[in-house]
Amino acid sequence: MDVASPPPFDRRFLDGPRARWAELGFAFRVFFQFIKGFRALHFVGPCITVFGSARFREDHPYYTLAREMGRLIAAHGLTTMTGGGPGIMEAANRGAWESGGRSIGCNIHLPAEQAPNRYMHKWVTLRHFFVRKFLLLKYSYGFVVFPGGFGTMDELFETATLVQTGVIDSFPIAIIGTEYYRCLETLLLAMVREGTIRQEDVDRFFITDDPAAAIQWLMTHVEVHRRRPRPSWILLEKAGNGSPHPPPTSEGKDKKPLSPHHNA
Repeated sequence: MDVASPPPFDRRFLDGPRARWAELGFAFRVFFQFIKGFRALHFVGPCITVFGSARFREDHPYYTLAREMGRLIAAHGLTTMTGGGPGIMEAANRGAWESGGRSIGCNIHLPAEQAPNRYMHKWVTLRHFFVRKFLLLKYSYGFVVFPGGFGTMDELFETATLVQTGVIDSFPIAIIGTEYYRCLETLLLAMVREGTIRQEDVDRFFITDDPAAAIQWLMTHVEVHRRRPRPSWILLEKAGNGSPHPPPTSEGKDKKPLSPHHNA
């Protein structure tokens, strides 16, 4: 995911101290953004989240690989989650959608409006990047990182930091694009030599050009150990609204389409 300048509401918040009531109002708005995300995504898992640039078009080789990645995630009975936009995000959602798997997105408001791609069964649109990143991590059991820009690097290294510091565990990260990420791999090895990170921190990454190898590595290392929530009639929740689904038959080809687009 590539990003532009922050939206006006974030820019004002990051512009130093404001009136106390303004700060309190911002805190409440963030709280309701989290609640909105929790309500929309509580039953979507277990997910594999796919990151990558919004700038790759349909005819780009990375788009093709991401589309195949979405298909493979669906074939293993997992939900494909992305940032909900174009490029790599659209490709992964599309691969899951076309093969009968569940396709989910966490979209973001941007100055140049980012419209949700059309290959999602459910999505939520948020105003703050930090809320979005939290939700993409919270409902995911592993990441696939395709080539991307600052936003993709931010998501990759924040996740790596959480794993390194023990905030989350059993969380595999597959990286697609050996040539694209060759300089990054060189930098990581230089960090190991300088002692700023350890070799085991680098070993947590699996770098490949093959989506099939990536999904095999993810399924070997992922641990789907979190509780499966039950809908609450008091909260007007429905069992079929994003609840986990069984693995598609014949890699999804014989499975009936899921529910139509739903925007939370």
